[in-house]
Amino acid sequence: MLATRWEPWNELNRLSREMDRLFTRGVPSGTSAVTFPALNVWEDDGTVYVEAELPGFDSKQLEIYVDANQLTLKGERSAPEMEGGTWHRQERGFGSFYRMMELPADVDAEQVAADFQHGILRITLPKSETAKPRRIEVQSS
Repeated sequence: MLATRWEPWNELNRLSREMDRLFTRGVPSGTSAVTFPALNVWEDDGTVYVEAELPGFDSKQLEIYVDANQLTLKGERSAPEMEGGTWHRQERGFGSFYRMMELPADVDAEQVAADFQHGILRITLPKSETAKPRRIEVQSS
């Protein structure tokens, strides 16, 4: 009898891929689905950093919300006006997006800063004091 080992992380990764595929709009079948906007997330000892690629956006079209360890990005890109022309191909998406993600640590929402230049949104999220590692002294009796 062949026994297989259950790998819960494999199942969660598969579920995540299926959800991404389900909620990705406008991607032809047979191509890889990408969630918009593409994000890079990393952290150091005191801060979580997020970068989002948002070409063609204006900072007035973006909304950012932070709550403890959750980041929400909302925005809308309008389609360009075409007077007297005909579309032959339209690969860049237009319309609104909503992206919510869990951050790797709780952050101090009052200290969050966002900068938008050349189509790149950079968000700096300082970790809250409770999220920072703390050394605990061991007492001997």
